[in-house]
Amino acid sequence: MVNDRPQGPPEYKVYRSRRRPLGGLRRSGDLQGLRQRLGRRREREPGKRRELSLGRVLKWVAVAVLGWLLLSLVLFLISAQVEQGVSDNAKQALSGGGSLLTGSNILVIGSDQRGGESIDKSQTGPARADSIMVVHSAFGSVRKLSIPRDSFAQIPGHGAQKINAAYAIGGPALMIETVEGFMGNDLKINHVIEVDFKDFPKLIDALGGVTVDNKTKICSPPFDNFWKGFRLPKGEQHLDGTKALGYSRVRKNPCAPNENDLDRAARQQEVLDGIRHQLVSPTTFFRLPLVSWRAPKAIRSDMHGPGLLAVFTDLATSGTGKTMVLEPSCLSCGPGSSLMVSPGARRDAVEKLENG
Repeated sequence: MVNDRPQGPPEYKVYRSRRRPLGGLRRSGDLQGLRQRLGRRREREPGKRRELSLGRVLKWVAVAVLGWLLLSLVLFLISAQVEQGVSDNAKQALSGGGSLLTGSNILVIGSDQRGGESIDKSQTGPARADSIMVVHSAFGSVRKLSIPRDSFAQIPGHGAQKINAAYAIGGPALMIETVEGFMGNDLKINHVIEVDFKDFPKLIDALGGVTVDNKTKICSPPFDNFWKGFRLPKGEQHLDGTKALGYSRVRKNPCAPNENDLDRAARQQEVLDGIRHQLVSPTTFFRLPLVSWRAPKAIRSDMHGPGLLAVFTDLATSGTGKTMVLEPSCLSCGPGSSLMVSPGARRDAVEKLENG
């Protein structure tokens, strides 16, 4: 039989298959090939320490910081939730509307309880409004207006007298009604915060003290039966909680005999600004859980955890904006040496407070 096939190598195409992704793994029989392909480091030998890289250090620092902040947040919310709020009468006196996101007016009242564990244990009677402030808080913005406690105002049902008498007569409910009527121009109070001066020093101490810029030398005689006189040099001073309270409450200063209630309000604003600066200080980060626990205990409010947290956050991040002080048209010229504030000054103050 004759073979008709052509001589030579057969005519066909040769194809080379692609390399399989896991071919190295299958050939080596272990994970080494796959690790090399994925750019991973070799598996460390048994008993050998893992390398300490910068990335690993930063990761654990971030985890620690996040945990510390979360602990502080939880402590703040718990403390705010368990603290006693304001009376039902005060809640009913508040005006509806307003939002801490779009804008809300908060009446902040500094009071000194006159009996029990108060700073003045020898006296009895209702608490006095030692400082009166309206805070307009919106998301990322805070404006503050301080109302001198000796301003002459009409107190509903009790005639005209110094505005701080409203708190002694009817507590925060009457003070809310009085401030709304006194300021006029459609000002509405949406929330209220009462600051108890008895617990105020504990918050300052938790912050590590505050720094103030004392404008004049203070040489006050004893007051409140708590102080044996109060002395403070002029200039920048770092104060602990007790001294910060005394600085806020000085009534007479023979070293500056021309001082009046406006200077007293200005000193209170210095302390508030000192608190704000201390809240954003790097050193406060290490005290944050204690500060978070103490802050709600120094106040009473109709707001609870989330609302109070929003206010404190706004106050801490609102910049250096100085507090406006309601300017009287004359000093000590009203009945009982009160301060007279013109309707025009009140109108302008409300406009600046709500609209900047």
